[in-house]
Amino acid sequence: MSKYQSKLQKQVANGISRRYRKERNFRLAGLGAMLVGLLFLGFFFYTLIGNGYTALWQTNVLLDIEFTESSIDPTGTREMEALGRANYGGLIRDSLQTIFPEVSVRRDLRELFQLVSPGAPIEIRSRVMENPSLIGKSASLWVLADDDVDMLVKGFLLRGAAEDERRITNQQLGWIETLEAQGRVQKKFNYRFFTGGDSRDPEMAGIWSATVGSFFMLVVTIVIAFPLGVATAIYLEEFATKNRWTDLIEVNINNLAAVPSIVFGLLGLAIFINFFGLPRSAPLVGGLVLALMTVPVIIIAARASLTAVPPSIREAALGVGASKMQMVFHHVMPLAMPGMLTGTIIGMARALGESAPLLMIGMVAFIVDVPSNPIDPSTALPVQVYLWADSPERAFVERTSAAILVLLAFLLVMNATAIILRKRFEQRW
Repeated sequence: MSKYQSKLQKQVANGISRRYRKERNFRLAGLGAMLVGLLFLGFFFYTLIGNGYTALWQTNVLLDIEFTESSIDPTGTREMEALGRANYGGLIRDSLQTIFPEVSVRRDLRELFQLVSPGAPIEIRSRVMENPSLIGKSASLWVLADDDVDMLVKGFLLRGAAEDERRITNQQLGWIETLEAQGRVQKKFNYRFFTGGDSRDPEMAGIWSATVGSFFMLVVTIVIAFPLGVATAIYLEEFATKNRWTDLIEVNINNLAAVPSIVFGLLGLAIFINFFGLPRSAPLVGGLVLALMTVPVIIIAARASLTAVPPSIREAALGVGASKMQMVFHHVMPLAMPGMLTGTIIGMARALGESAPLLMIGMVAFIVDVPSNPIDPSTALPVQVYLWADSPERAFVERTSAAILVLLAFLLVMNATAIILRKRFEQRW
């Protein structure tokens, strides 16, 4: 073997070694990037779950309530209007004074009454109006504790901290410990979080009204966006003549898919509210805005699905005498439908998580009542998360995290539905 051949072989071996080393380093870099991403994702879920799972339990206080007829229904008529006007807060205050008879100074009484949620009288009123036979009797009832008491019981407020470092005074702390010693403080499942509307008081706040509002918006969005997006994609891909006008339309559709969502909110504010006069903070308007934002995504996904169908399918259908309409709807559409459904659900999942366009059309309003139709004032889950995250109370932190978990659960369900539908309707060719 000549010196030249030996040198050449050495160069080739070195080149192969460098190439393998680069490939190995590239694989390690990819693996490292994946591990870093999983690390951040794990930290995100750890923080989110750690802050949010406590919202599933709420601290309650056991009170002995005397439903005196003179305080609730002095006339004895049992009319609902009279029962609704009764002073149920006085019944709670009387019960607390019975437990702590030594408290008599007005300032101390005010601190004592602050241990119970401002929403507790509403609970008592609901019980009496549902069951008027309670009047004239006494019963031991669990009522909501104040959010500061809830934070103390859950350990978010340190009992050993200085008085000026927590929102519970030393006197209130003593009363809470007395109630705990008597077995009158207990954490119960917080069903109000899933069945109630928004509230200024964290212990009364729930996500049901926002969930219903999001549902109405998604219904409006899919009813408008899916047929419009699919019909547009079919026309552009199967029937439209390729010229400068269709090229211009395609470019604009691609550009619309990349437009920031807040621009669609401004468009909805200008057109649907200012021009057409539709009500602000209504799921109908929110659904229309989200439909405008989702249509380009559906068009792009539907066109990609139609393009993926082999030309031989079209040629075979036309070859056996099918019209172009029959070819599209009887042969191409069934094969493209899985991709269309997947793109639609992914677009809907994106719409579900949007808050910026909804803020522009007034869905940031404080809404307590659950909407009964798409015209009623409402809010949405992302906006609810935004409102709670901006609240100063510590108890809203856990509710914000819990609402995010619920929103992520919806998104996971929608993405899983997209995968199932794709597998269910997918056809081989």
